[in-house]
Amino acid sequence: MTHLRRISVHVDEPDPGTFYWVLMEEGDDASQWVEHSSSPHPYKRWRQALTDGCLALMAIAEDDRHGPRTSAEDEDASPVGTPVPQPSMRPGQPPGEHLRDVGD
Repeated sequence: MTHLRRISVHVDEPDPGTFYWVLMEEGDDASQWVEHSSSPHPYKRWRQALTDGCLALMAIAEDDRHGPRTSAEDEDASPVGTPVPQPSMRPGQPPGEHLRDVGD
């Protein structure tokens, strides 16, 4: 039986006006959370970083009816480090293209 993975999304602002989404997953110890993945590029707006972080979280789930699950083969294996598609980058889109705001 597989179990729902505990993954959270938050937005980090390492420099003023520079936002990154971050996915954190519960570690082996329930009180420990480890970084699963993060945005490879900055966003100008907090809301866009959060939106794309939520999309990245949803992309982890193979079935959107049940959410991201542990592997049926080895439930004790660490799920940390699973590749996540980048929702804000379309094939052929130049880096930084997503930073452009309509009307700016």
